[in-house]
Amino acid sequence: MYNRYRVMLRATCFTPSLSRAYCPLFALFLRIPSVHHPHHPSSSPFRGYHSSLQVKGSRDRRRILVDHNRHLCTIPEAAKQPPASTSENLSRKARKKAIQQSPESMLKQKLDMCSRNGNVLEALRLYDEAKRNGLQLSQYHYNVLLYVCSLTDGEAESPSANPGLSRGFDIFKQMIVDKVVPNEATFTNGARLAVAKDDPEMAFDMVKQMKAFGIQPRLRSYGPALFGFCRKGDAEKAYEVDAHMIESEVVPEEPELTALLKVSMETKNAEKVYETLQRLRDLVRQVSKPTFDAIEEWFKSEAAAKAGAEKWDVKKIRDGVVSGGGGWHGQGWLGTGKWNVTRTEMDENGVCRCCKEKLVCIDINPVETENFAASLTRLACQKEVKASFNQFQEWLERHGPFDAVIDGANMGLVNQRSFSFFQLNNVVQRFQQISPSKRLPLVILHKSRVVGGPATYPKNRALLEKWKNAGALYATPPGSNDDWYWLYAAVSCKCLLVTNDEMRDHLFQLLGTSFFPRWKEKHQVRISVSREDGLKLHMPPPYSIIIQESEEGRWHVPMSVEDDLQTSRQWLCARRSKTH
Repeated sequence: MYNRYRVMLRATCFTPSLSRAYCPLFALFLRIPSVHHPHHPSSSPFRGYHSSLQVKGSRDRRRILVDHNRHLCTIPEAAKQPPASTSENLSRKARKKAIQQSPESMLKQKLDMCSRNGNVLEALRLYDEAKRNGLQLSQYHYNVLLYVCSLTDGEAESPSANPGLSRGFDIFKQMIVDKVVPNEATFTNGARLAVAKDDPEMAFDMVKQMKAFGIQPRLRSYGPALFGFCRKGDAEKAYEVDAHMIESEVVPEEPELTALLKVSMETKNAEKVYETLQRLRDLVRQVSKPTFDAIEEWFKSEAAAKAGAEKWDVKKIRDGVVSGGGGWHGQGWLGTGKWNVTRTEMDENGVCRCCKEKLVCIDINPVETENFAASLTRLACQKEVKASFNQFQEWLERHGPFDAVIDGANMGLVNQRSFSFFQLNNVVQRFQQISPSKRLPLVILHKSRVVGGPATYPKNRALLEKWKNAGALYATPPGSNDDWYWLYAAVSCKCLLVTNDEMRDHLFQLLGTSFFPRWKEKHQVRISVSREDGLKLHMPPPYSIIIQESEEGRWHVPMSVEDDLQTSRQWLCARRSKTH
């Protein structure tokens, strides 16, 4: 029965219309017999994490009623507003309470709980109960149900032992019968169901059909098919999924690239391993331990020993290094024979303690910096009050440029229980001393730090007045995020940024993974404070902490660490026994 479903889906061309006459998807699901199985009294082991695949910003959440003539209604009849006479007598609070206590909202809350707990049996019970009561399920309801069903154990031997998987496709069919428009989360959950049934081909078909609905696939949409093919060792199909991702302008992250790396290693495809290492260098820079271990395994393998050229054009290699900005050439494996593979560290100058090769500091294109500053301005004006941020830009034009910008709130709290103006002043003095112009650095503080509380103490007030009079203090307005201000100031002034903030949250993810990590590596200064060493500055390293490939064919791969001020970073050094 499942195979029949799979074959028909592959032969079907999805269309955005859901009318009976024109929608092959609708007709497809009407032809598929029910896959319903009785509930099993015992439950399977489930993963206990909340759905990351549920629809966000769905129409149901905003309670928007859609014209029934278009067959696109995604919310229940009961969610419609009551008659005018009743509605007028209800207060806003009462109406809100009525909506929250409606059968549709109660079902949503219960399904969300099932999603968080991975409770497939309860989710299916709620679904059956809703259908018996004639409750019309929305897009959101169906997406949560499909997600919970996809969490079941794909290794179960019988459908009765895997009720979510056995009924997931039946629920998918019912969604189309109910004329509920699918979205990206729907297709992604369907792909997860297919992979749970050990059919990554069908999962890939799900992604391919998204465009017919005008839906842009996301990275999570490709995950089921890509990881499914990689687990099965089907490298060619995995490469096909990867090519489709590139065509859809979906950028892979480390898990996807590591999966491609491993399947290429299993099939001894040295060319693809090389290509994937270059992509890891470009997109990830520093790899996690699992990826680090996989790369080490590759260099120790016989396939790696056999891959490579005995002779090469030295000029072509050097030209490749120059055109690439340094640190790689991308011309393929150099040399032949067994690799010497060692876990090592770099000294303070970036010299490998194993092979004594010095790592390079990869240049930043000035044009990229200007473009980055412009994009940062656009984002800040979207997130902040535009007039406030424009006012800051004008202020910076009058008082800048600076040799350093200090994230004042962050510096005043390092190893402190409460904000310390004394520590912040120590940081300011240190940077004034090392400044070529001996000028005060720019201190960015939120206005709440500048007025009231400790700011009223005489010594602190004197400090603030001193910085303000020197044009070295800017107080960000109430309700603003001062991160935008100190980051823009540092980028605009092309100077050092003093902060221990790792800049990994959502705000900084908006800046992308191409230029921002390179800029941060070259401009961020961090501090540590201890009784033994006092205040210590950690300046940007004189080399780039990124996967590097030398002109002689040597490789150095850095492992990522949570805090390299506390933990020494491990590197993988791989070099040929003999090179020509």
